Formats: sequence, structure tokens, C-alpha cells
Amino acid sequence: MLPPDIEIARSAKMRPVLEVAHDLGLTDDDLELYGRYKAKIGLEVYQRLQDKPPGRLIGVTAISPTPAGEGKTCTSVGLTQALGRLGKKVVLALREPSLGPTFGVKGGAAGGGYSQVLPMEDINLHFTGDMHAITAAHNLLAAVLDNHLYFGNELNIDPKRVLWRRAMDMNDRQLRNIVCGLGAKIDGLPRESGFDITVASEIMAIMCLSEGVQDFKERVGRILVAYTRDGQPVFARDLKVTGALAVLMKDALKPNLVQTLEGQPALIHGGPFANIAHGNNSIIATRTALRLGDYVVTEGGFGSDLGAEKFLNIVCPYGGFTPDVMVLVATVRALKLHGGVSLNNLTQSNLEALRKGLANLDAHIDNITNNFGLPVVVAINRFPTDEKSELNLVREHCLARGVSAVVSEVVARGGEGGVALAAEVLRVLDSRVGSYRQLYAWNLPIREKIEILACRVYGADGVVYTIQAENDIGDFTRLGFDQLPICMAKTPNSLSDNPNLLGRPTGWRLTVRELRASAGAGFLVALAGKIMTMPGLPRVPAAEKVDIDEQGEISGLS
Repeated sequence: MLPPDIEIARSAKMRPVLEVAHDLGLTDDDLELYGRYKAKIGLEVYQRLQDKPPGRLIGVTAISPTPAGEGKTCTSVGLTQALGRLGKKVVLALREPSLGPTFGVKGGAAGGGYSQVLPMEDINLHFTGDMHAITAAHNLLAAVLDNHLYFGNELNIDPKRVLWRRAMDMNDRQLRNIVCGLGAKIDGLPRESGFDITVASEIMAIMCLSEGVQDFKERVGRILVAYTRDGQPVFARDLKVTGALAVLMKDALKPNLVQTLEGQPALIHGGPFANIAHGNNSIIATRTALRLGDYVVTEGGFGSDLGAEKFLNIVCPYGGFTPDVMVLVATVRALKLHGGVSLNNLTQSNLEALRKGLANLDAHIDNITNNFGLPVVVAINRFPTDEKSELNLVREHCLARGVSAVVSEVVARGGEGGVALAAEVLRVLDSRVGSYRQLYAWNLPIREKIEILACRVYGADGVVYTIQAENDIGDFTRLGFDQLPICMAKTPNSLSDNPNLLGRPTGWRLTVRELRASAGAGFLVALAGKIMTMPGLPRVPAAEKVDIDEQGEISGLS
């Protein structure tokens, strides 16, 4: 049985971050150190290297996630470690964890077992302060807006049509909907508002899609914060604080350099959720990694219907990226759950349920190959209870479809357990099969883009729009936002908008209840089903297991 993740991480011998940087050809002057094992890379590094040909880009995604676990981040880290073992100059590019899930239901997001990024405790907690900077910038804009209302409201903002809420990096359902400004006259103007989790903030999305400080300022200026009483848009630039927000974000815009458990470089930067935002690390980090390494491994959050779709339809066009291959992570346990087995019985062999659950795997393979033209390598993340017959069934099913499938044991064995997977990825890269393409043109009408996602990616029969959604589409078309891509906010637990529909649902229609304009980030958010931008804590939060002793040793993080 494996030791807890935190014990494995603590027993690892880390390399000084300067040593990791030197392997990439960086100098001491390129870094801003945060102790011995963390650093930020200056924004001038990419500018200096921009004429260098980029490395090969490997995306990692997964089947629809389940409580049984898929191990997408573990696979990303383990694949990086395995490529390093094969002598390749490889860089890992990941998102930063959020405190909300760390202390909520999911736990940390630094990998697991012998495939982790280090220092694990720092990365899962405050890291280099990026999340706090984003939260501060977001709330400065909210404070300035309410201050404008208090001191005369020269812009004629309608208090009932203020769109910009507040943010915090914690799951707190109590703050989803609030009334602020109560008390005496000097305490502000009473109105309804609410909080979103920081990773859902448009400031987070802008940081991850910006190319530098100037681009960040321009994008922040385009944030739609409210409407006037006569229905005209009010943007953040009208409140004259774009410069102040950029000052708060000056360090957060720089990518963070750390390392895998086996010493390969990892750039961890930005952390938008894929179910309520675009779900990928920053363009700045990926661009930097592509100039520093021959191979870059990155991942999108949740399944290919969310993080990978947004990576391929939003991030790649903005970043100018051309991905070469996608690794699709699946587990026997998760596939059996998609096939109807209860969570308590997943350790028991059930080939019939496994065959049924393969429909979910097929949907994600089809999404990547048919919609985006990319080759797929299926990584079967092995659990100790998986039987050989089950692993063979998944592998043979994939081979019958003309798709490579390799058993991965990176959690238990680190890079050594991913060498076969890495070798197959390299083989597919060398064969140059497939060619990346976007799923839709951004200049299509809003409804058509949503319906392409619903029908071709999720497998819906069509789309139902609420009156609110219809009104939003009209407003955003009038404002010229109809040229933006769609960022769907929906449950990650199903290909549909109903988290209880597992496998590959058929005979359903996607319900879009409202749209929100992230005009600064450069996309429209369509909210489907009951998805929320401020999660809540579970009945037993992960926070109950976390503790620290007199010597400063942390326990309970995973």
C-alpha cells in the first residue's frame, strides 16, 4: 500500500530551483526566488526566446470524472517524469490548485503517489500568492464600483444591473447571494449581490489568456461590470482603475517554476475551473514552456467535453498553439461506474458493466478525433484491484477502434511506470497522424456555436433556452459580443447537463439558463443546468483532516 501523498512528497529530495532553471538554459537573473524551491520566471524570458521554434505540445484529458478517480494530473506528471527518463527535454505546464477544493471535497491538485509536483504543501496552499492577488484585484474593482454608486453615480449605473460580484478563494455557499450596503447612509447603497469563487473570476481568466502586462490592462478595461439605467454597457475602463488592477497583478502574471518529484521542470500558473471557466493554465506559461523544452505536457480540467474542448476552441486560438497529440486518461473503476456498478462494488470484476461503460470512453475518443482531428493515446491508469482481464478488455476495445491504449502505473512507480506510455506518445508524435482544427468559427451566431457544442461534443439532440438566456443572447449580439467563442459552464460528471446521467446519454436536450459576457477574457459563458460559480463544502470537508504540529509538519493534505 502506498504511503500518503504528503509523506511521499516530504521524503523526496528536491533540487534547488536554480538548478532546475539552469537545465532549461535560464540564468539566475531570469528568476525571482520564493525560497529555495519556488521561483517566478520574468516576463522578458518569453520575449527573448520568441524566435525559437516551439516544442511539441502534448495535451492530457480524461473521460467524464467519477468519485472512483481518474488520475489525470498524476498521469500528466508521470508522463513528464517518464519522458525525462527517456532523455527528453520536457516541461510540465499545469494549473494552480484552489483553496476551495483543497479544503472541500476534492483535496489538493499536485498529483499523487510517486507522480507529484513539489513542494506539494506550498503548491496546494498559498504558493506564490497568485490566487490572493487575483482576489484582491477582483474585489478592488467591486469596491470602486460601489464607491462610484455611493458618490453620485456619474455613470448613471442601474444598481439592479450591476454584474460584477465579489470573489474569494474558498467554497462558501452562504455567500452565493447576499445583500450588501446595509447599515447607516455612510455604509453604502443597499443592493443584492453575491460572491464567486476566485477561480471563476474574470480576472483569473484574463490572467490566463493575456500575453503580458499591456494586454492584461486592455482586457481588464473591456470587463462588462454593469448597465446604465437606459441599458448602455459600463466597462471597467469607465471606472479608471485598470492600471491599479495591473499593479496588483504585476507578480501574479509571471509563471511559477517548480519541479516534479523526479526533478523535471514544471510551470504552474493560473487555475480557472473547467466546469465554470476555461479550465487551463496560462498562455504565458505554456508559451514559455514551449520555448524552453522540446516537449510540453499540459492538461485541461475534467473531461474532454470541458477542459480539452476549451483548450482546443479557446486557448489554442488565442495562444497560437498547435497541439500534436492528446492523452486520454481512463480507469477500469470509472468505466465500471459509468456502466452501472455502484461505488461500493468497483473492486469486483464485472466485464459486462465495463463493456457498457466503454461508451463513455468512446464519446471522448470521438470528441478528440472527429471534432478536432487529433490523434489519441488512451492511458489506462491502473489501480491495484484491476484484473488483467479488465485491462485487456479496455486495451483491445481501443485497438479495435484504431486507437493506442497503454496501461500506466505512474502513481505506484513514478516515471518508471509511465515509460511505456511515454514511448507510445513519442511514436504517435513521430508518425504525425492527424492535424488540429477548431470545432467552429468564432463569427458564427451565438446559438449556432452553442448548438455545435451541445450536439457534437455532448451528444444532445438540441438546446432549450430560458427567457433569460434568450434576452442575454439578444443583448450580447447588440453589443457585438456575438463574435466571441463559447465557454460552457456545466456539470463535469456527465456529458449532459444532468450529473446523474452517466455513460453516453442519448435522447436529451441541453438547457441554457443564462449567458454572461466575459468580454475582457474574450468569451461568452453559457450556464447550463444547475452549475454554480460558488461551490459549497461537503458534509465532511477535507479541511477536517488537515492539521499541523509543533514542528510545523502538516498532515492530511492530499
